[in-house]
Amino acid sequence: MKLTDYLNAINYTKDSLMNTEDESVEKEYVPFVVNRCLSYFPDTVLHSNEINKLNHLEKKLQFDYFRLSLRKRKRFSKWFKKEDPEELNMIKSHFKYSNKRAKEALSILSSEDIKNIKRNTYEGGVK
Repeated sequence: MKLTDYLNAINYTKDSLMNTEDESVEKEYVPFVVNRCLSYFPDTVLHSNEINKLNHLEKKLQFDYFRLSLRKRKRFSKWFKKEDPEELNMIKSHFKYSNKRAKEALSILSSEDIKNIKRNTYEGGVK
């Protein structure tokens, strides 16, 4: 089973996926990820918060809570991703650092150092 199968069963089809003898169906269900996916919508955010409080419940109970308490609706959202600042990418390419090292260097470097790096890593073209 994939994440989309669980989310479709919760949001739209209302299929009872976990009423089966196959134990892998319940094993593959990841409550944290499902809660996060449902927390993006105004009509499901409170339900997601309640399940976060009750994270000790069995996976089947958490799935059934969502499946039976949410209205039938197609819900889709993209994951919010943290964007790296432009300076971080410049430091990574200039020094050949990893994300972790570049963040450390960014906290140490002065604004004049960053301007010099920007000047040295400028590749031309229109932004």
